[in-house]
Amino acid sequence: MPFQAFDTSLESRPIRDIAYEQLKHAIITGQIPAGSRIVETVYADQLHISRTPLREALRKLERDGLVEYVLHRGVVVRAFTIDDIDEIFTIRNAMMMLILPSVVQNATAEKIQELRDILKQMDAEYERADAEALAISNRLFHGTMEHISDKLRILRVIDSQEEYIKRFQATTIASVVRRTNAHQEHHDMVNLLEKKDLDGLKILFQHHFEESKETCLSAVREKKLIEINE
Repeated sequence: MPFQAFDTSLESRPIRDIAYEQLKHAIITGQIPAGSRIVETVYADQLHISRTPLREALRKLERDGLVEYVLHRGVVVRAFTIDDIDEIFTIRNAMMMLILPSVVQNATAEKIQELRDILKQMDAEYERADAEALAISNRLFHGTMEHISDKLRILRVIDSQEEYIKRFQATTIASVVRRTNAHQEHHDMVNLLEKKDLDGLKILFQHHFEESKETCLSAVREKKLIEINE
């Protein structure tokens, strides 16, 4: 599948890193769907690079769990498994529990108003059932709240997991939109944050992530976008 490649002549980074980022982005956004073969000669030509840095990029993608080497097929983009999705949401929830005390401590009136402004935008998107816009705003809301924390190393772990969530979010967000209580929970989060109710926030976030995970799994199962390994 053709995709927009970087102009490597304008980059100062190693070519293998450029190829890795380009392929990772294409896989996560679905430009290269699960089950697709990555033929070295084809993709080296599309990226305007030699096969050596491409192989290095593919090895890194394999470590990320995004591709795998399959006998008689070569490099193939991995489908998500039930366990993959469960693990991603488990990591997200655990990391959020770790940074919530810092979020509560650092939340200023200005940050809370910033969250309310995002919610106002989300209200309008929810009313018109604009799933695509709501997906972007949903990520903005959660990212804004998370980055109130000063736990930079934990935030990097959270951000790394978000890249994987984006891989299936585009196909499942319509189902998430239909989960009507999810949007109300965002308002409840801000209200609890304003009250600095840490215990209440922990309970709400645990419920929110668990419900989001189950909604996502149901939608993905219906679309048969993952490998069923139960």
